Amino acid sequence: MKAARTIVIGVICISLVVGYYYYISNKDTAAESTDLTEVQKVILKDFSGSSYPATPREVVKLYNRILCCYYNEEYTEEEFEKLANQAIALMDQELADNNPAEQYYLQVKAEVETYRARKRTINNASVCDTNEVEETVIDGRECAYVTSSYFVRDTEGFSKSSQRYVLRKDEDGNWKILAFELQEGVTVEDDESE
Repeated sequence: MKAARTIVIGVICISLVVGYYYYISNKDTAAESTDLTEVQKVILKDFSGSSYPATPREVVKLYNRILCCYYNEEYTEEEFEKLANQAIALMDQELADNNPAEQYYLQVKAEVETYRARKRTINNASVCDTNEVEETVIDGRECAYVTSSYFVRDTEGFSKSSQRYVLRKDEDGNWKILAFELQEGVTVEDDESE
């Protein structure tokens, strides 16, 4: 009787080990076969509750990912609308009200067409360091200023520009983009001899 119990326990243990190995092996294979494009990754971002970016810098970083998708990636019309909706979700209600969704879609499409006609791509988008983020209170609401730099390449070479974002906390405590302004751009010569 004791020998039978030992055999049963041994078979169960071996089954658990083999089952766990099978699970791990198939999990890695499934992850490899379902690689997502950058557009799909951004579209699938969840902005609800604790998933919303926690700092002004993180909001601008995510917005930059959306911009890079607009200008650098291929996507369907449906994916474009979902990308645009993600961008709108990062906007303060005041900015969103001044840019209704349909108007925003058309404006972004026109800008993307212009970029692509000039064969422009955003090679790098970076956000200022945490200690460079300026926070203040305006009309009783927390605001932050975040600068982002864009390194762009087109048929004429490289250029660098900066944009300053103004973010404001909403009633849920989330940082939202209220406004932004393009700062002076610097053109960098395309020196291929380096």
